[in-house]
Amino acid sequence: MPPTDIAILAKAPVPGFAKTRLIPAIGAHAAAVLQERLTERAVATARDATIGDVTVWCAPDTRHRSFRDLDVTLRPQPEGDLGARMLAAFGARPTLVIGTDCPALTAAHLRDAADALATHDVVLIAAEDGGYVLIGARAPHPELFVEMTWSVPSVLAETRARIAALGLTSRELPPLWDVDTEDDLARMEREFPELAL
Repeated sequence: MPPTDIAILAKAPVPGFAKTRLIPAIGAHAAAVLQERLTERAVATARDATIGDVTVWCAPDTRHRSFRDLDVTLRPQPEGDLGARMLAAFGARPTLVIGTDCPALTAAHLRDAADALATHDVVLIAAEDGGYVLIGARAPHPELFVEMTWSVPSVLAETRARIAALGLTSRELPPLWDVDTEDDLARMEREFPELAL
């Protein structure tokens, strides 16, 4: 299997900037602490997969201390919407793009996704809320990312439709969940108490 790189899109753990949907429930400082813990977990998971290079794509830039402490390659996220930022993370080799909001994502999931790219053009792990927690491809496909409405329940369905329209082969792995709401936070604290605030 050729190496498969992992690109992690991460926000700096700055109060008021990270995990904003949870701020009304837990406050800006706790939301930033959670962001830092989730980023560290995502990086550790990606390293444990041992399938290729790991890069953290940082927003707003790479200067935050917590990014430098990760000891991985850092790149600034470019300007633009989520699609532009994900597309920029794809390189010349097969690439998996993930965020930091899915503590249930394991190194085994990443290895399975890389395996899928040996026989398929695109791999997805759906999110239970209608988006996805992972997208991977053997080569960049801008059509999967441009002019997409993000953070709505139709993202996964629209992505599937675009994959089909392009004539690409794809594989979907079992869905996972991410931490966006108070209910998700409670689930995280039950299932991953080491991340509890």
